[in-house]
Amino acid sequence: MIPFLDLKKINAPVRSELLEAIAEVIDSGWYILGKKVVTFEQEFASYCGVKHVIGTGNGLESLILIIRACKELGIFDDGDEIIVPSNTYIASILAITENSLKPILVEPNLDNYNLDANLLEKNISKKTKAILTVHLYGQISYSEKLQAVADQYDLKIIEDCAQAAGAEMNGRKTGALGNAAGFSFYPSKNLGALGDAGAVTTDDDKLAATVRALRNYGSDKKYFNTFKGINSRLDELQAAVLLVKLKYLDSQNEKRRQIAKRYVTEIKNEKLALPLFSDDKSHVWHLFVIRTDQREEFAKYLLDQGIETVIHYPLPPHQQQAFIEWNSLNYPISEKIHQTVVSLPLNEGMTEGEITRVIEVCNAY
Repeated sequence: MIPFLDLKKINAPVRSELLEAIAEVIDSGWYILGKKVVTFEQEFASYCGVKHVIGTGNGLESLILIIRACKELGIFDDGDEIIVPSNTYIASILAITENSLKPILVEPNLDNYNLDANLLEKNISKKTKAILTVHLYGQISYSEKLQAVADQYDLKIIEDCAQAAGAEMNGRKTGALGNAAGFSFYPSKNLGALGDAGAVTTDDDKLAATVRALRNYGSDKKYFNTFKGINSRLDELQAAVLLVKLKYLDSQNEKRRQIAKRYVTEIKNEKLALPLFSDDKSHVWHLFVIRTDQREEFAKYLLDQGIETVIHYPLPPHQQQAFIEWNSLNYPISEKIHQTVVSLPLNEGMTEGEITRVIEVCNAY
């Protein structure tokens, strides 16, 4: 069986380093907001090319805290609108609704599944304050067009970088493209912790200070609370793990690109719609997502051949029970994507034999 993702296998090459890092934390006797968190925040800031990184409990809370901080700073207010892709994981949208703001869903481009910048202007109103752009599947969704629209209408750009740590465009990495960005370090991510973890990146001093306080009960001085904050602190143990794994992120992303290149070049089956491939670093291939009108049949065929797949995602946000008020809306491009996508195994733990096997089985379908 070729599993979709074998985290034990992926972590095995750095197991001794991880154990050593964890032991350092245990022996330090300091487990919350200690030296490992500070060091990771500094090193990840240097890696992304930003002034500030604030470690958080997870990716969703990173996005929630960015929007909440903007409210505290008077940039956003209840009822304001934030444009967000209709084709995304629900967390991107929950970050908006959790802050009592209104998500405005905008369709993606079918070529790359990301927010279609050509549709932005017709969805902007007097209440629009930001664009939350999602680097879905690991591909950068930021563009000059998106930036131009944001500049014209004085909108903030918030990046959802949950799937795109290390992706790069014109020498700038994700996390440094907009006004602020939220990262997830969920174990399956390209930069994955051994549990939940996240971070906010920004060059904005006031925003960074506000997020830093909000993640720690609204306190920037112990026992003194400026805001009604929450507890969303990056764990010291997870920071130690991330410091180890950050060293290998670029090389592992490069291996993912090479696997994706083989897939795109060697899978030749008219029944399968493959993603576009570019030799630049704008895609880190967190997921390799294909489309087929015979999804269930294709997934069963692969499983019968010993290849595990996953559907990312079977139901778009506007059709979820959680947003029942949107269930009658139509977003045909997003619906087509969610009805036809299948993710093939792609990760740095795969052997050449496994990669070849996936290609051969897809071609034989």
